[in-house]
Amino acid sequence: MSAALREEAALPNPMIGPHTLEEWLDLPPSEDGSRTELIFGHLLVTPPPSGEHQLTAYWLGRWIDDTIRAAGRSDLFFAPPVGVKISSTLRTALIPDAAILDRKPTGTSFPAEALLLAVEVWSPGNTRSERLAKLTAYAAAGVPFAWTIAQTSKASGLRLTAHRLKGGEYQAENVVDTGGPTTITAAPLPVTVDLDELGF
Repeated sequence: MSAALREEAALPNPMIGPHTLEEWLDLPPSEDGSRTELIFGHLLVTPPPSGEHQLTAYWLGRWIDDTIRAAGRSDLFFAPPVGVKISSTLRTALIPDAAILDRKPTGTSFPAEALLLAVEVWSPGNTRSERLAKLTAYAAAGVPFAWTIAQTSKASGLRLTAHRLKGGEYQAENVVDTGGPTTITAAPLPVTVDLDELGF
């Protein structure tokens, strides 16, 4: 976290809601597939993901996992949606759609320092402020890489943007909105993706 963010986090902030990480951890499991995240003290409940969302997350996860296995990287672990405790001070806990961790994915949640790559598949219902808040939270927690994928009007129908953390902020390093194999370098190890495989 940058010095400015640490200073801001130390001050009382009227924008931070009343809910805590402990309350988030105590929530019962969802019965309908919905997800509850904690963003700056506010609980955000999203409905069960659509089939398109799930298919996109599946393929991204498969490419990541296959790459880790092919490289023989015993220090990296793919994880499907998993709870990450981003910050107690900023009262934020997120559930990326896919992730690379530096430890085996056991239990129900992980500290932010375990997260090396966070992947967010944006749904049409995700607002711009929600998307910005999530990326800001990942950056503040020092997550080295973040991918986002969203629907577009391009031929492939999707755009994947891979960010690398530099100076406390994310910078887009790879932007993919066409089909065909493309190697993403903004990751703990290069990952080849192909948006044509998603079938959109």
